[in-house]
Amino acid sequence: MTLKPEILICGTGALATLFAARLSAVGVQVTMLGSWLEGLAALNAGGARLDQATYPVRAVSDPAQCQGAQLALVLVKAWQTERTALQLANCLAADGIAVSLQNGLGNRERLTATLGLARVKQAVTTLGATQIGPGQVRFGGEGVTTLEATSALDALSAYLTEARLRVERSETVESLVWSKLVINTAINPLTALFKIPTGKLLESPPAHELMLALARETAKVAALNGISLPFEDPAAMVEAVARRTAANHSSMLQDVLRGAQTEIDAICGAVARLGAEKAPLNRAMWQLVRALGSW
Repeated sequence: MTLKPEILICGTGALATLFAARLSAVGVQVTMLGSWLEGLAALNAGGARLDQATYPVRAVSDPAQCQGAQLALVLVKAWQTERTALQLANCLAADGIAVSLQNGLGNRERLTATLGLARVKQAVTTLGATQIGPGQVRFGGEGVTTLEATSALDALSAYLTEARLRVERSETVESLVWSKLVINTAINPLTALFKIPTGKLLESPPAHELMLALARETAKVAALNGISLPFEDPAAMVEAVARRTAANHSSMLQDVLRGAQTEIDAICGAVARLGAEKAPLNRAMWQLVRALGSW
């Protein structure tokens, strides 16, 4: 297999490991930049493990070890974005591109504030992955990875397609972010609060209805902020995602189970702040998930 140019992946969590494994499998040289020492050690010792297969990667904690990176996929938590932006300022090439594939609102803006508008691009993925150990993930469900329609991401699009991921391109970046936000606000807090995989939300009529109501509320806030979503029925869209990723443990559930900080502020919190009195369900989810770590 002919080795392809190197891609830097910022993060060592579930989705970061999934993308690292898929890209490594088709010959991309993958370097992962993170702070989780146990995860870094496992990745260096045994590679990125996806289901029953293992793929070689290089994992580092010091941005000085990945100088001159031309392409970086940012897959860290929303609350880690500012730190990652500073790291990328030290290792991203002058003409390099950072691609945010993160949850929530504000990530692109935080990266842009440090790296500049020309060096930051947006993408969204609805793939599911569950972390089952350091450097090891289980595929959690098929999804679409949508990249900003710019020639700067043509090579990445080709690599992801070769890696058997479903790739689409879009010129409506803000719409993509809000589309993912509809999914995240409807599924993530409920799975975290009830400590259940995504599909279980479909088995309980009250939980199911609450999931659909959250999707509708977030879509309403999007419309109030002038965002046109790429679907007509937010409830039907979220239900389809829940069925497709039924076995997945949402990223927020994974955070809660390991006692880590969640992204609730950038997800339901962001919608609650923008929607004010129009977003009571998001505000309730925001406060409930925050309360999980308060005692």
